Amino acid sequence: MTGCCTVLGAFLFEYDTPRIVLIRSRKVGLMNRTVQLLILAYVIGWVFVWEKGYQETDSVVSSVTVKAKGVTMTNTSKLGFRIWDVADYVIPAQEENSVFIMTNMVITMNQTQGLCPEIPGKTTVCETDANCTAGSAGTHSSGVATGRCVSFNGTLKTCEVAAWCPVEDDTEVPKPAFLKAAENFTLLVKNNIWYPKFNFSKRNILPNITTAYLKTCIYDAKTDPFCPIFRLGKIVESAGHSFQDIAIEGGIMGIQIKWNCNLDRAASFCLPRYSFRRLDTRDLAHNVSPGYNFRFAKYYSDLKGAEHRTLIKAYGIRFDIIVFGKAGKFDIIPTMINIGSGLALLGVMGEPFLSLEDPRCHGKGHAQKSRDHSNLAHSLLPCATFRPQCCVTS
Repeated sequence: MTGCCTVLGAFLFEYDTPRIVLIRSRKVGLMNRTVQLLILAYVIGWVFVWEKGYQETDSVVSSVTVKAKGVTMTNTSKLGFRIWDVADYVIPAQEENSVFIMTNMVITMNQTQGLCPEIPGKTTVCETDANCTAGSAGTHSSGVATGRCVSFNGTLKTCEVAAWCPVEDDTEVPKPAFLKAAENFTLLVKNNIWYPKFNFSKRNILPNITTAYLKTCIYDAKTDPFCPIFRLGKIVESAGHSFQDIAIEGGIMGIQIKWNCNLDRAASFCLPRYSFRRLDTRDLAHNVSPGYNFRFAKYYSDLKGAEHRTLIKAYGIRFDIIVFGKAGKFDIIPTMINIGSGLALLGVMGEPFLSLEDPRCHGKGHAQKSRDHSNLAHSLLPCATFRPQCCVTS
């Protein structure tokens, strides 16, 4: 019990202070100040100025809607004269944070369910019924094989299938793109953002944008950097690609909106920054299954009630709107944490580094730290006598 009281009394009623070693050395002194300056430069320059370590931060919460506009016409032997508007080439009408614009197609008209020859291929060309397996349906088949070998044209036979006939032939993709005029279509991107931690919200249609301006402006990085209307050809061009090339087989483009806001400044300084890039990888050396496409059908019935459909394999560009960013605002807690970390770094980094650098203060004559303050003068004697570069003070 007495031992515990002694330890407790020593803990409560004694106070220790470190002794200070004063090193009279130009080399060590210069190195000491250099280390301190480097630490101060890091804390002030990097932590506070560049990284804004005095701010609390929050990530953006975003919602996006996209509206396409543009009209064009085509005149082909298969479809004749036709007008194409938004309802024809935007498929589906609404998507989350993206929009698909059809630029090319393979169209198979007036299909009905029945029996017809398969498209020629490695596994479908035949000479007799023995070459066709009844009931087979591969992943690339247009239907279910009947087991019969029938004439595809005057010189070629293929296996017969039960399918939507005539079957689709997509071996040749139209070049140039069927809707090559889509280059001049536009997208209106509406983006609303919110920083919940600061209860701050804004949208990319800025307060100074008028209805008249919105009807005439087209985004340009130099002349109209805050116009929310984008020309499709300009988007692809800004990403370093040719619209007419990508329109043939399709692709995926990203419209990036960056919101980095310093909320210590006025809200008018919180502005969107737009950038563009192609998201699907295009490697010309390994160009397997390129582009972006899918199929959809339009169904109808004739006067006799028989069901028909028009099958469309649509190639096009999907535009994904990607919103990211963060906001910062002054807060005392991160400020004090970073100041404390900087002061601790000054104390931790300086002394061990400098003590290693000057070994002259580690010999037998070096003054030892003593908790007996009454013997302070005696402990200083070896240092003052034998090593004048070092002096220990309390």
